Amino acid sequence: MARNCIIGLLSIVITLGFGSLGYASDLSDCDRNGSPGKIAAAAKKKTALIVEALQSCADLSTAREAAVPVVPDNSDGANRLFSSPPEASSVERSDRFLVLRRQPKQATGETFVLLHGSGGDEATLMDLASRIDPHAVLMGIRGRLVQDGVTRWYRRLTPTRFDQDDIRSEAGAFASFLRDAVEAKKLDLANTTFIGYSNGANLLAAMALLHPGLVERAVLLRPMSVLESIPDVDLSGTRFLTVAGAADSIYAPFAPALEAMLRKHGGRVEARTIKSGHDLGNDDVAVVSEWLASSNAVSLKQ
Repeated sequence: MARNCIIGLLSIVITLGFGSLGYASDLSDCDRNGSPGKIAAAAKKKTALIVEALQSCADLSTAREAAVPVVPDNSDGANRLFSSPPEASSVERSDRFLVLRRQPKQATGETFVLLHGSGGDEATLMDLASRIDPHAVLMGIRGRLVQDGVTRWYRRLTPTRFDQDDIRSEAGAFASFLRDAVEAKKLDLANTTFIGYSNGANLLAAMALLHPGLVERAVLLRPMSVLESIPDVDLSGTRFLTVAGAADSIYAPFAPALEAMLRKHGGRVEARTIKSGHDLGNDDVAVVSEWLASSNAVSLKQ
């Protein structure tokens, strides 16, 4: 299917000529019966963009053909090329975090707090988390920010550079949300594992550094370090699992710096790299399940 998609796109290149190439920001139709779909309608600018579209289409088709449930994240892939410059960015911010809570019939007392990636919401990681542990209570949280129509946890300047004041402000707001949940007896941090993906993983790591003591166990999927200034904190009470994708060419190179920084501040880090891109799938379920079942995930306070 991915091969047919690419052949179709190459046909567009030949037909239209190299002076008028481009592709649509929505690649959702690129795998339907091998048809280029929306890409054909939008092909009109720049040779460089069609090359990027070919790669994105191949990646998406491969993921969908593999019969592996995937969780996309708009911080990677074609969508990044259509971001508005920082000065033109449209930002809306809610005054609260939206929460989706799912209680299994046979709950064990373990809770997963789920932080989605860019473009996701409170339900995005529910299926993945339920396959990691079908007996865990799931608490999906939606980030308060919408930037250029995309839900996020903090303001982005470029795909790899972020508004530092906004990171700190949103990390503080999320820390206050967690403290309120604990006070209201809606959350027991000693029996909670935080699972963050991409943008959500980065907010989670930043919060652990800026507000130590709240997070005991954290799974960071496709993460990178986003803080430019790191406070002098003690993370010896926190265990981290980081999972990078070997084919995630944009963000995987940043993962080692985050891992080294967490270790420098006392965090106990297990770093894993799997055969994946930026999307999530069955390999992530296996790695996280294994880590949670091991002694590495046991609370230090028990």
